[in-house]
This record gives sequence, C-alpha cells and structure tokens, in this order.
Amino acid sequence: MKLSPLDWSIIIGFFVIFLSIGMWASKTAGKSAKDFFLSGRNMPWWLIGVSMVATTFSADTPNLVTDIVRKNGVSGNWTWWAFLITGMVTVFIYARLWRKSGVLTDLEFYEIRYGGASARFLRAFRALYLGFFFNIMIMATVTLAGIKIGSVLFDLRPIESVLIASIVTVAYSSLGGLKGVILTDFIQFIIAMVGAVGAAIYVMNMPEIGGLDALLAHKNVVGKLNILPDFSDASVYIPLLVIPLAVQWWSVWYPGSEPGGGGYIAQRMLSAKNEKHAVLATLLFNITHYALRPWPWIIIALASLVVYPNLESIQTAFPNIDSQIINDDLGYSAMLLTLPTGLLGLVVASLIAAFMSTISTHLNWGASYLVHDFYERFINPQASEKLKVGIGRLSTVLLMFFAGLLALALENALDAFNILLQIGAGTGSVFLLRWFWWRVNAWSEISGMAVSFILAIGFKLFPTGLASHWELVVGVGITTLVWVMVTFLTLPEKEDTLRKFYLLIKPYGVGWNGFRKQLNLQGESLPKGTGKFSADLMAIGLGVFIVYGALFSIGMLLYGQMAMGITLGIFSMASAIGLIVLWRKLTF
Repeated sequence: MKLSPLDWSIIIGFFVIFLSIGMWASKTAGKSAKDFFLSGRNMPWWLIGVSMVATTFSADTPNLVTDIVRKNGVSGNWTWWAFLITGMVTVFIYARLWRKSGVLTDLEFYEIRYGGASARFLRAFRALYLGFFFNIMIMATVTLAGIKIGSVLFDLRPIESVLIASIVTVAYSSLGGLKGVILTDFIQFIIAMVGAVGAAIYVMNMPEIGGLDALLAHKNVVGKLNILPDFSDASVYIPLLVIPLAVQWWSVWYPGSEPGGGGYIAQRMLSAKNEKHAVLATLLFNITHYALRPWPWIIIALASLVVYPNLESIQTAFPNIDSQIINDDLGYSAMLLTLPTGLLGLVVASLIAAFMSTISTHLNWGASYLVHDFYERFINPQASEKLKVGIGRLSTVLLMFFAGLLALALENALDAFNILLQIGAGTGSVFLLRWFWWRVNAWSEISGMAVSFILAIGFKLFPTGLASHWELVVGVGITTLVWVMVTFLTLPEKEDTLRKFYLLIKPYGVGWNGFRKQLNLQGESLPKGTGKFSADLMAIGLGVFIVYGALFSIGMLLYGQMAMGITLGIFSMASAIGLIVLWRKLTF
C-alpha cells in the first residue's frame, strides 16, 4: 500500500502534536516523582476518564474483537463485556477507597493494609512481576498488533514495525510523564473514534459489501449476528456467557478490568482532584469503553467475513506476510486497504494513536512500580526527586525494548488474552475482599498469586484436554480455595496495622465486625464505616443497566430492529435518570 502526500501529512502532523505535548509537559513532569507518575494529583474527571478509554482503545483491541467475531460471532464479545460488572463495582465502591488511601501507586497499598516482611515481599515482588514481566506481556500483545498492521498496510518487516512504533511513544512518555500521557490520550481518543467510525461507514458501503442491509443478510454473516449465544447448545452459551458473567468478572485479574480496581486504572484514580472526580472519571470510562466503542469494530469484523471468509483468503491476499501470524485477527487490518486518500491517513493515524496511548500508559505505569515500589523503597530510599524521575525515564526505554523483543515471538492476540486471563484466574476475589474483610493478610495474596501462576504455566506445559474456559474455572476454584485456606491457617495482620488501615479507609460492612469486637473487649471502640452499601449496590445495578441498555440499543438499531432498539434506549435513559436521583445519597 502507498500512502498519498495528504495521508502522510495527517500522520506526521499528529506525531508533531504528540511530541510537542510531551515536551511541554516535561517542564512540570520532571519536578518530582508525584508529578511524573500522578501529574500532581490535580487532574479533572473528564480528562482522566477519556485517558482510561484511550488506553484500552489499543491497537490490538480491534484485532481482538475481529478475531472474536470471526470465530464466535458477536456474542463472543461477552468474554470482555462481562467485565463491565467489575468496572461498575470499581466506580461506586473502590474508586473512593483508592483516592482516600492517598498512595502514589496501588502497590504502596500493601504496606498500609499489611505489615512486616510479608508485606514488603509482596510489594517488591508485585513491583517486578507486574511492573516488568506482566507489563511487558501486555505491551507485547499491543506491539504484535502493530506488527500485523505494519505488515498488511505498509509491507513492513516485524522489526521495522517495532522500531517505528516505539520511538515516538517512548520519546513523549519519558519526557512528559503521566500529564503528557493523559493530554495526548485525549487527542488520541478523538482521532481513534473518528477513524474507527469513518472506516466502518466506508467499509459498509464498499461495492463488495453493498451497504448495511446487504452485509447483515450475507450468508457468511447471518450466523454471527446474535448478541446472545445459542441457548440450545451448552458448548456455546456456557463459555461465551455463563462463565464470563458468573465467574470471570469477579475472579480474574486483567489490566484495565481488575476486580477492586488497580494497575493503571488505580493510577488514574489516584491522580484525580478528589474522590468525586475519581468516581466520575471511572464512570465515564466504563460508559464509553463498553457502550460507545464496540460497534464500529464489530461492523468491520463482519464485513471482513464477506471479503475474507477464511484464513486461506487472507493468506492469498497477502502472500508476503509470515504464515505464522496469519489469523482471524488480521481481518481488521486487511479491511482497511481500500480506504480512500485522507480517510486512509486518518485511520492509520488512529491506529497509531491507539497503539501509542496504550503503550505510553503501560510505560508510565510500569515505571512507577519499578521506581517507587522497588528502587526507592528497597534500593535507594534517599533518592532525590530528580534521580527518581531519571530512573523512571530510563525504565520506560527498557520496558519498551523488552516488549518489542517479546512481540516478535508472539503469533495471536486472542491466545495471549486467554493466557493472561488464566494467569490472573482466582486472584480477583482476594483483591475485592482485602478492603472489607479484616482476616485477609499478605499470605492470602501471595498464595493466590503463586497458585494461579503455577496453574497457568502447568495448563500450558501439560495440556489437560479441557477447553480453555473449563481450565479457567478449575484455576479459579483451586486458587480461591487455597488462598482462603491459607488465610485461616495463618495469623491475621497485627492489631496496630489493622487499626491504622481501618481509621484511614473506614470500610463499611460486616467484614470488620470481628476486629471491632476484638478491640471492644479491650476497651477500645472504632467508628462505624462510612458509606451506604444499599445505595452503592443500587448504583452499580443502574450503571450496568445504563451501559448494557445503550450497547444493545445501538446494536438493535444497526440491525434494523427499531422497536427493540428504541425500547432498550429508553431503558438505558431511565436507568441514567435513576442514577442521577440516587447520586445525592452516595458518599463522597
């Protein structure tokens, strides 16, 4: 493919904007670690929310959705739509708790909630495990998408795609810190959305497709349209719907959808002006992430089934691409080949923007762990602010280097997604309960992480013959059982540690009653937790109804089912009105 001068002008123009923002933000980002990693804790909710969305709008997400739709139909997206429940629990319960904690990173939480050598070990281990190894795995899957896009659109070799995609991202990320990342995210999200919608409209009206009605009536597409899976076939609805809704959302740790918040979502919440801004930002993120973004990708994925009905047709169309990376996820990039001048440049820029927004966030997030939770905490506690910022910038370069190396060895985004789900299987419950149950201790988390990781590696090295969704369930069950047993077999955290945490967070619910009673017997009383569980639970339900109602309303309208689409739209708006009325009862 050859880009026109107009296309190149659009792409280069955005690169200049991103670098300029990074250079401007560097004036304040270099002052301290708090400025570099949290932008001074003064970011408004709307900017943080859009930044969260831009981060999850990565270059590999359209590829992943295309892979899912081509293999399992539209209903296959429940594997990630189910995480909306996690998101809404984070919005109305955990966002306030994280902002109230006042930590710089979510790993600093460990030495507030737990104490002693086990807490120090947990913080150090998670800093290296998440900040380096796990983070590199995530960035590698995103970089793999960049490799596939470069192969299809520009006939680039993998190493060339990695180098080109990385240089600008590392430059503005290392210069501007989180402030530079958030500001560029805002522009990148707008570009990405305009590009995705524009590409979907054009592809839908290609002569080979013949418009939306013709697309939906095509023989290759008809069987892929159902939003809910076939309930007459347990082998379909159990892995696609039942397990995600019943097990996956609360039990699996996955970046951007962590039970109880965490990772770069926690980093954004911690950078908010106050608790209310943290809640609003996370709410905006979940509405936009699940309700507004999916359908342009889904339309292009369905169209790819018409033009490229199987893998052989993709291989035939792109004979120069390594056969090892030929998979259904290439359908998205392949469909962009026919875009006209101008729109092509915008869409390519949007894909580059999506890549950069995700990578830049992971670079800053991973560097915050390596600097604040490992280097400063365990190697050089007296490090100056200037030195910490310098180490942070060096860390971004190293993280990108290793992510690029790993990306060259990967083949498929969906496979990587499933591996990451399995690695985190069963750990989600401890992340949810550690705030609300006083008996949870550092060994609870250590045992959960260790068992889930060992099981994930074991399932990979020694195939069980079980489908991946049943391996997930087995992993969740074993991991949960082990960490709960370890919790009861080990001593609780020290009384002073628990008291300080309780007074700082003031969690509500019955999970701390045992500790409060224990202190009462000693003549000391603790205040009741703040917040109203019933109001928060109702808000979670209304939030879920708003998003699913809007998501499926858009789908029904696209499918031409106007009555159902309008009904779902009204249901979504009624839920939104209910949430607005309930808002005053929520505690901030």
